[in-house]
Amino acid sequence: MESKMVLCNTEDGICTVTINNPGSLNALNSSIIHDLGVVFDNIKDDDSVTVVIITGEGRSFVAGADIEEMANMSSIEGREFGRKGSTLFSKIETFPKPVIAAVNGFALGGGCELALACDIRIASERAKFGQPEVSLGITPGFSGCVRLPRVVGIGIAKEMIFTGKVIDAAEALRVGLINCITTPEKLMESAREIAVKIAMNAPQAVKFSKEAINKSNEMDISSATEFENNLFGLCFSTEDQKEGMRAFLEKRKALFTNK
Repeated sequence: MESKMVLCNTEDGICTVTINNPGSLNALNSSIIHDLGVVFDNIKDDDSVTVVIITGEGRSFVAGADIEEMANMSSIEGREFGRKGSTLFSKIETFPKPVIAAVNGFALGGGCELALACDIRIASERAKFGQPEVSLGITPGFSGCVRLPRVVGIGIAKEMIFTGKVIDAAEALRVGLINCITTPEKLMESAREIAVKIAMNAPQAVKFSKEAINKSNEMDISSATEFENNLFGLCFSTEDQKEGMRAFLEKRKALFTNK
């Protein structure tokens, strides 16, 4: 798929997806939401991709949803627009491969929600996070009210959403919204370092681990433990499990084949 607003490049198993609409600070409109969905559909079963990094072009990660597009929507149109974004972010959250958000600047509204849908969040010192939708007369619409409390806790999430305040990278790290902070110049390098470490491991084991973590949020402890045990057992039917343990015993580096 050719898209001018969503760029995709794969190198050494790491697919970098760049939202490329800097003129509007990478605001999410219907076209970008659609194109992002197509990209993730295309790389889902691509064995050459083991990890995804998503970032934004210019000084913004994603400054929010496109207010110009939303301004004159009816209630029904607003709900459907929210569903488009939420469906995309659920696709990213449940994507079978790890997704790293490299937040280079503004991550507001839909941008913060996009980062929340990713597995790991790395931020530049210049990054800003917030859910300022109430200042526009709306609620977060792309599952921000769902994911933000699960990441930072209900109290912090309510404060951020009710006040619409914007926080810097240091505060985002303090409340657990991001994993680490780096300089703007080293942001993508730091994201790739984590991606490379992930890519060195057995892809199916990483996939199952992500699935177990995600599902545990929806289950009681007993059910979640049983679900994890089943995935643990499934690993023993893979060639990568045999190779990983054999390599450990033979004191050599494992050569995983995603089988």
